[in-house]
Amino acid sequence: MTRGVLRGVVRGVVRGVVTACAALHGASVLAEALPRDELERQCWLQHTRERTRVRLIEPTAVDVSNLRDGYSVYSPFRIDFSIRGMGVIPAGKPHPRAGHHHVLVDTPLPINPGDQIPFNDFHRHYGKGQTSAVLSLPPGPHRVRLLFADHEHRPYFVFSPEVRFTVRGPRAAPGPKVTRANFDTSCRDWYQDEVSRPRPEGTRALITNVRDGEPVISPVNVRFAVDGFGVAPKGFGADGLGHFVLEVLRGDNSTAQNVDLNNGATQATLLLAPGSYLLRLRFVDDTGRRDLVPVSETRIIVNGQDRL
Repeated sequence: MTRGVLRGVVRGVVRGVVTACAALHGASVLAEALPRDELERQCWLQHTRERTRVRLIEPTAVDVSNLRDGYSVYSPFRIDFSIRGMGVIPAGKPHPRAGHHHVLVDTPLPINPGDQIPFNDFHRHYGKGQTSAVLSLPPGPHRVRLLFADHEHRPYFVFSPEVRFTVRGPRAAPGPKVTRANFDTSCRDWYQDEVSRPRPEGTRALITNVRDGEPVISPVNVRFAVDGFGVAPKGFGADGLGHFVLEVLRGDNSTAQNVDLNNGATQATLLLAPGSYLLRLRFVDDTGRRDLVPVSETRIIVNGQDRL
């Protein structure tokens, strides 16, 4: 084993121990901060409204929440799943209002919705209740679509629009940078890489579309992910499964909202007055009392309101 590989193994073990100890003691961790670099921060904030806008066109809908048509990404890249109007539950667990995600890669929707979704490279199954995936695809044009299905992998025919994008090549460090001389183009490249970059290994719950200290417009849509666990509605939990609970605290620590997503939901809409808030995201076991990962805390600033 080389020295570099050994260091990587040790870091992975340490991360796992720290995460386990934090969860055991009910510790909390601060969400990822806004970029320190002034230009990167400006670039990130100009996309805030797109990431957090409430969409009420379809009461039940599924979306690839971090990628858009025309993006260019490096491989491997992350896909974040979003479902509205239903909950997430692992395959094999019947539930009338919950299911699990599938990623269709470079392939059309099934012709017969009554058929089970096949298992192959074009139909990626996330039957453990996952909220995101990391894909590795060769350079060139590709397309993906999310398809939501029941416990037997039969489509509900709740599916996302198809997202067409280009894989530039293998991921390498450092990634794109935002420059003042060529802000628009460099911002586009940096942002598309930033939202598709795989997260570090480990177990965590997080809000995927807002960073700590970010100013937002109310109502705000917040989307959740959990790494290392699957999501299941209350009453269907087991080892490795849990559900989200979100507490919204005002600046004086009073509770503005308390959202128990015990139906397996992975997003929430917050209607908040202008001011500063702390979003405390928990991922809990089936009893709702035990945290499975450290509590994630994200501070937001509501600086305006829109009419729905």
